[in-house]
Amino acid sequence: MRVLFAVFPVADHAFPVVPLAWALQNAGHEVRIATHPDLVGAVTGAGLAAVPVGRGEDLAALTDLSRNPALSGHPGGGLDVGPGDCPDWGAKWFRTTRVFAAQRPLLEELTGVVVRRRPDLVLWDPFCLPAAVAARVGGAAHARLLWGRDNIAWLRGRSARYRDRAAPGGGWPEPLEETMQQLLEPYGLPYEEELVLGQWTVDPMPPGMRLPAPGVRYENVRWVPYSGGVSVPEWLHRRPLRPRVWATPGTTGMIGSLAESEIELVSAGDSEPQVPLAHLLPSCSAVVHHGGAELFASAAAAGVPQLIVPKPTWDEEASAAQLVRKGAGIAVSGGEFGPDSLRTLLQEPSFHERATAWRDELARLPGPAELVPVLERLTSHHQRI
Repeated sequence: MRVLFAVFPVADHAFPVVPLAWALQNAGHEVRIATHPDLVGAVTGAGLAAVPVGRGEDLAALTDLSRNPALSGHPGGGLDVGPGDCPDWGAKWFRTTRVFAAQRPLLEELTGVVVRRRPDLVLWDPFCLPAAVAARVGGAAHARLLWGRDNIAWLRGRSARYRDRAAPGGGWPEPLEETMQQLLEPYGLPYEEELVLGQWTVDPMPPGMRLPAPGVRYENVRWVPYSGGVSVPEWLHRRPLRPRVWATPGTTGMIGSLAESEIELVSAGDSEPQVPLAHLLPSCSAVVHHGGAELFASAAAAGVPQLIVPKPTWDEEASAAQLVRKGAGIAVSGGEFGPDSLRTLLQEPSFHERATAWRDELARLPGPAELVPVLERLTSHHQRI
C-alpha cells in the first residue's frame, strides 16, 4: 500500500504523524510525507521520506504562527471551543475557513503528487483540505489524522445545523462555500462532506476529549510521544535528588522560590531541543504547562501529574477539564497559579496514583501498529482507483 501524509506546515503538526508513519513503514507499506520545505529536515531526521510542497512565500503566514492571529494566541483569534455553548462559534468557524483558504496554493502541488505517485491512502491534517481534494482527484482513500481535539468537526456541525434550522431560506452565508468552490472548481468536482471531515478520522487524543460530531467515523489510536530525534544528555541518566519538574515557557516565573530548594526545575525553553519527551517525562514528578495537546497527551501517556494553566487557543481548557476529571492533576487560572499549587500537586499522593492509573488505561488503546490493519481494510473499502 502506498501512503501519503499531508502535514500542516508547522513542526507541532508534523511530529504527531511520525509514530503512525513508522508503523506503516515497518509493516511494509511505502510512506511519503508531503510538507513545507522548512520541515523536510524534521521528516528525514525521523527516517521518513519527505515530499516538499508549498514553496515560495504563499504559506508565509502559516509557517510563522506569530503573524497568524487565526492560530496564535492573538486576543481575537483563538479557535478554542470551550466546555460551554461557545457563543462565538460563528466567528471561530469563519476564522477556521480562512485557514483552509490560506492553503489554496498547495492544491496544484498536492494534486500533482497524488497523480504521479498514485497513493492508495492519503492521511491529511484537519486544516489541509487541498489534500482531501487531491485524494479525490486521484481516487485514493483519505482520512484526517488529528493532532488535538476535533474542533473543526464540531464547528462544521454547528454551522450546518444553524443553516438548516435557523436560516432554512438560505440567509446564512456559509463561509465554507467560497473556500470549497475555489478548491473544487478547477477539477469540476462536486462538494462532498468527506472533503472537509474525511472518509474517516484517526483520533490519538485521550478518550473523554471528543466533541459530539454526528456522522464522523473515529478510529482511536494510542498517543505515542515524538518530538524529534536528538541525543539524551548525561544528566538525564542520573536519578534527581529532588522532584524533577518540567515547566514550559511562561510558567517558570510563577513557580518562584520553590525551584530553589524543593524541586529540580527543568525549563522547556532550555531543554526541549535536547531532550525528547519520551525520555524526559518518565523522570519527572510533575509537568507545568498551558494545556497544549502534545504535552498534555504525552504526560498522560507517561503517567506524570500535570499542572495546567490554560491559555485558550485550541483545546487547552478541554485538556485541563479532562485532567481534573481524571484526578491526575490541577488546573488553575494564571491569576491563581503560584508555588502552592505545585507544592500541592507534588505532596498529595492521589495525583500520582491517578496519573498512573490513567497511564495504564491509555496503554490499553490500540497502538500505531495495531491501527495498520484497520487502515488497510478501510482503504480497500473507500479507494476509488
